[in-house]
Amino acid sequence: LNGTSNYILSKMTEEGMDYESALREAQRLGYAEADPSLDVDGFDAAHKLTLLASLAFGSWVDFGRVYVEGIRNISPIDIEFAREFGYRIKLLAIAKEDPEGVQLRVHPTMIPEEHLLARVNGVLNAVYVLGDAIGPLLLYGQGAGSLPTASAVISDLSDVVKGRNLLPQFSEGAVKTKEIEELRCVYYLRFSAIDRPGVLSKISGILGKNDISIASVIQKGRTRKGAVPIVMITHEAVERNIRRALEEIDTLDVIRDSTKFIRAESLKI
Repeated sequence: LNGTSNYILSKMTEEGMDYESALREAQRLGYAEADPSLDVDGFDAAHKLTLLASLAFGSWVDFGRVYVEGIRNISPIDIEFAREFGYRIKLLAIAKEDPEGVQLRVHPTMIPEEHLLARVNGVLNAVYVLGDAIGPLLLYGQGAGSLPTASAVISDLSDVVKGRNLLPQFSEGAVKTKEIEELRCVYYLRFSAIDRPGVLSKISGILGKNDISIASVIQKGRTRKGAVPIVMITHEAVERNIRRALEEIDTLDVIRDSTKFIRAESLKI
């Protein structure tokens, strides 16, 4: 839902740029503000998600209930590992209903590279809808730049001048939401560890103790000094368990940096 962030991630994916270089280019081209915080920290997408979720579920959504995480910490190494696992990283704004409540979350997400959303690049925005009767729909178009922005503003002003109220009548009460700690999904984990026998066993043991099973592992590079990446894709796990396991793993004497984790979605085509 944010053209600026999508442009930056597209440049990092397609041209191997780091975050800062891609941001500077976006600013030079007018796709990013001098202060890009609203875009790159996920708040613009979260505001849009609040409105779209209210329309989708028929009740007002409280913006404060949306979990928000931006793209500043995405690095080229994570994009490259994601590619090896068959994923692309996008900033997604997700509203999904399940029995415990509606998930409302904005964060970098790994999605299968063959999915249509993974092919929405540059400053394009896209809305992917899964309906009970109609199945999947994808709407996409320009999401950043002077002309698309001006078009949206003029359209809203025209509605105000003409007295058109396009909002439906919502039901009483707010949408029941689901806490991020209760989320169940697949996770990408990147550990920065000393290359020493038994390290993988220690990490796997802590994950297993927290009901987290491993689907795939990549371990690259051997070095006598410093650390090497150990990268995993999990089976579906509960976020609370992921956070608890990583908190313990990061205290191990063989771990040299905070573990990076990115959520993954297996979307229907």
